Amino acid sequence: MTISSQALAQYAALTSGVGVADLTGRTLIEVTGGDRAQLLHSFTTNDVKKLPLGGLCEAFVTSPQGKTLGHVLIGNRGDQFSLDSTAGQAATLVAHFERYIIGEDAQLADVTAERGELLVAGPHAPVLLKQLASLGGEPAMMEVQIAGTKAIIKRVNFVAASSYFVEAARNDIPAIRAALEAAGAVDCGPETVEMARIEAGTPLFGQDITADNLPQEIGRDALAISFTKGCYLGQETVARIDALGHVNRLLAGVKFAGSIVPKPELQLLLGDKPVGAVTSAAWSPKLQAPLAIALLRRAHAKVGTALTSESGSAVVVPLPV
Repeated sequence: MTISSQALAQYAALTSGVGVADLTGRTLIEVTGGDRAQLLHSFTTNDVKKLPLGGLCEAFVTSPQGKTLGHVLIGNRGDQFSLDSTAGQAATLVAHFERYIIGEDAQLADVTAERGELLVAGPHAPVLLKQLASLGGEPAMMEVQIAGTKAIIKRVNFVAASSYFVEAARNDIPAIRAALEAAGAVDCGPETVEMARIEAGTPLFGQDITADNLPQEIGRDALAISFTKGCYLGQETVARIDALGHVNRLLAGVKFAGSIVPKPELQLLLGDKPVGAVTSAAWSPKLQAPLAIALLRRAHAKVGTALTSESGSAVVVPLPV
């Protein structure tokens, strides 16, 4: 597969320098009211009550059956909590939480149309953000000023060891992006972000994660699940899986031979037996080969397992690569 020199330069920025990409359209929800922490604590898999001011955590929003209705980044902003997720999730998430609000003092507002978000990533990202926004080694989430406008910076695990989301009013996003580029950040397109995201093994809800998944199938237990927090919706299923020790499927990395990037839903086989399917894929500059995130039967998700497909042979590899 031929990758343009422009895409390779963008990839180098995201992984070796500093790149910026517009992720505006990601789901952004604000949760207010005196019972906001209790609401989120009772309907997600992580320990929201222990989240400090300026703290961030991943969590799954689970159904009564313990299936994943959402995969969110929860932030404690003091007078409100924020939810950050992939695009198109607001209606489902708001409706789910509001279904369980009876007498509690908690309100959810979908601010996706009003707010925007940039990805700033790469080993030089902390230096650049410190230069523009006086970013230090403080909370995982903090309010700052960039280019004379208010913004919120969030440290995230998205494409590289140093990845940040910069959230601001939509009208302010162009000025912030211009300031980042003037300071040396390289503008990166969606194709390049996808390469780096998949190499990092970061799953997206609606693409790699669906309402058919159990939380432990995603492999984010340490980041997104508290096994000591007590009761929450779906907790019985999550706890039972933890006690039994395993799920039947797992997200895994799969490297393909040849140069054809596989399509999502491509079936993966062991002999003539289907053992999983691709959820997302891209060309990996690091591996110089097509790389996919795939949902595989647990018995066949071990690193080194050889698979076949209509796109050619493949092998299970660790993520991040």
